[in-house]
Amino acid sequence: MFPKIRMRRIRDNERLRKLSLETTLGVNDLILPLFIIDGKNEAQNIPSMPGVQRITVDLIEKFLDKTRVPAVLLFGVPGPEKKSSLPSAAFDDTGLIPRAIHTVKQVRPDIAIITDICLCAYTDHGHCGIVDAGSVDNDKTLPLLSKMALTHARAGADMVAPSAMMDGQVAAIRKVLDSHNFTETAIMSYAAKFASSFYGPFRDAAKSAPSSGDRSSYQLPAGNRQEAIRDALLDESEGADWLMVKPAMLYLDVIQELRQKTHLPIAAYQVSGEYAMIKFASNSGALDERKVVMESLISIKRAGANAIITYYAKEAAQWLSS
Repeated sequence: MFPKIRMRRIRDNERLRKLSLETTLGVNDLILPLFIIDGKNEAQNIPSMPGVQRITVDLIEKFLDKTRVPAVLLFGVPGPEKKSSLPSAAFDDTGLIPRAIHTVKQVRPDIAIITDICLCAYTDHGHCGIVDAGSVDNDKTLPLLSKMALTHARAGADMVAPSAMMDGQVAAIRKVLDSHNFTETAIMSYAAKFASSFYGPFRDAAKSAPSSGDRSSYQLPAGNRQEAIRDALLDESEGADWLMVKPAMLYLDVIQELRQKTHLPIAAYQVSGEYAMIKFASNSGALDERKVVMESLISIKRAGANAIITYYAKEAAQWLSS
């Protein structure tokens, strides 16, 4: 048995300690979510997510100035007048997300653009697809998700991220993108998206809470790890280029097992409730915010994630750079 002192000699030497780290976190591991609203020169605070704002397209340049994150994930938050049961605003070539894509491309061409593909923020009922006879109709929703993805691809999105959890959504989107010569547009599938209570602050931010019922019929039960792996591998077979696990911190076991089953890159989403827990606890003085954020992110990376979607991306990039 090796004497314990040998490990201390490594840990006590700063240069050797860095060399011996098994898992490291870098700026290029981070993806920043952005909520985009209509209007001009407006930044709306989100009470349930202190430090996070909804911003108008004209503020994107200022918001991204000097940040070192390599990628953003864009969410459109249309006003109530743009919502309907057949959400045409989701396919508008001059809508929120296409305009945001053009702006990011212009002011920060070095940043990769990922766009959320889901109808919940655009429907008047808040569900992720077309509601027929009181339930979400999977097959009627697929053409609309594909149309939304094509709209974003035309605008210049590098990757589209279907989050509606409809069966067959990846295959449907891939077919439409390829048929319109967007073969280079990648797909990040929300492959293992659980029906989590930790999405509450996000639904405030995106104004996308269902007006009735919930999304448990098309999101995964918290206890179903094998179903999550099965769904992710199905999405891989349908043509997904990336797979995602959401939420991240409470589902590290899913990330770890999926890492063993696929060679695709895996993203993990540190969701709004996970962010809010850390933020409110640190604001009260109960936790050291910077240390807890970095520990939480390294744990997600250690589980097997290649990239982490987090509302702390800007701050974490700053801390890592300094």
